[in-house]
Amino acid sequence: MTRKARAIIGALCALWLTAGAAGDPADQLPNPAQEGRARHLFQEIRCLVCQNESIDDSEAQLADDLRRIVREQIRSGRTDAEVRSFLVARYGKFVLLKPPFDTGTALLWLGPFGVLAAAAVIVWRRRPSGKLADEPPLTPEEQEKLEHLRSS
Repeated sequence: MTRKARAIIGALCALWLTAGAAGDPADQLPNPAQEGRARHLFQEIRCLVCQNESIDDSEAQLADDLRRIVREQIRSGRTDAEVRSFLVARYGKFVLLKPPFDTGTALLWLGPFGVLAAAAVIVWRRRPSGKLADEPPLTPEEQEKLEHLRSS
């Protein structure tokens, strides 16, 4: 396959991938590289209404507003990191689908492991020891029956 054919196929794929990025084609960025960056960022940003969806997947009005903000930031020449920082400053770390590990999010990231460790300690401490503390020792007759059963 020639370079020209690869370039044409790549351009068609990029066009196809960005075709559904905006409800209105007028909302899309005219530069395909910028639109591709915007689409990538859409997948990293949480819809604050749906909370478990990216703004790329959400149909909420706020997600549409966030997509518009991202495109405006990219259009003004900001880097992806600057766009993320802008959104975090405005909406908090919750706006990121994968918040970074730092002191503010340590409980979020380590909490499940702490719960598992606590459960393991509780289960380990409550396990039977193998000896029954409240059971009296065997009487001589019981001991004799036990010996008889063992030898049979």
